[in-house]
Amino acid sequence: MTRAMVYVEIGQGTITGSSYELLHAGRSLVGKDGTVDAVLAGHDVGDMVASLGAADRVITVEHPALETYLPDAQLAVLVAAVREHQPDIVLLAYTSVGLDLAAAAAFLTDRPLVSYCTALHLVGHDVEAVSQLYGGKLNATVRAPLPAVFAVTPGSYDEDAGRIAGSPEVEVMPAPESLSDLRMRVVESMVPDSGDVDITQADRILCVGRGIGDADRIAEAETLAKLLGAEIAGSRPVIDNGWLPKARQVGKSGAKVKPKLYLCAGVSGAPEHLEGMKNSELIIAVNSDPAAPIFNVAHYGTTSDLFDLLPALEERLKSGGT
Repeated sequence: MTRAMVYVEIGQGTITGSSYELLHAGRSLVGKDGTVDAVLAGHDVGDMVASLGAADRVITVEHPALETYLPDAQLAVLVAAVREHQPDIVLLAYTSVGLDLAAAAAFLTDRPLVSYCTALHLVGHDVEAVSQLYGGKLNATVRAPLPAVFAVTPGSYDEDAGRIAGSPEVEVMPAPESLSDLRMRVVESMVPDSGDVDITQADRILCVGRGIGDADRIAEAETLAKLLGAEIAGSRPVIDNGWLPKARQVGKSGAKVKPKLYLCAGVSGAPEHLEGMKNSELIIAVNSDPAAPIFNVAHYGTTSDLFDLLPALEERLKSGGT
């Protein structure tokens, strides 16, 4: 019998979608004969258990130090749970939180770590993992002997399949003593000002990436977005360069969107970006690199030069074309 343990991530008071993906991944791995534990660490988390019906057992840990996210606190809980229950497979999402915890948890529990995972399969006493490399341009298949830790790229598994209501067994685990003597504390939490835009509600989005070239080109993209009746958005390089405000970022460290139309220009399609938009109803990609990972999720795509295509599209829309 194979045992999997899922670390449940809580963001802004709710369980993240990537955590439900992990529950689906865990169940797919261990099958009907295996077990899936979910580790739920926080403060007053009892009401969240009912949404974790995909797990056989929910291991809850409550402590005031877990009320807001602290890497030291969450790591102490995860390591304690792994040491006590000795699962064969430990699953975390490859998110900002997963980056904090996965490597440290693997080291402290003496297990190998495989990151950037997009698919996991049980092969005998090993897990075969497919991981994305070089911004998603290459896939590497590796086998890790169990027990092991895996960091799974969000968007790789079906979130809805893991979002199952139920009444799993609950085990209350004592909080590690180290939570009373942490090296870190939360001083202040800051949320970026979204202003008057919420791109998660947009039916149409024009997203520009590094390939747009420079800040001067953003105005051209904004004109096209208005003609399309779309909101303008950007990938992380565009936001980091200050060409668009943070509220318009799509991806792991930005917003997760699902518009009816997602037109992306000069976006390579790194895993962190795909996480935020791959479930869009219609994805059209413009990128001169035929190997760009964005084409793996796009419904339609072209390798045309975006500086030729976008002006042509703008003129077509201005002339009343469809």
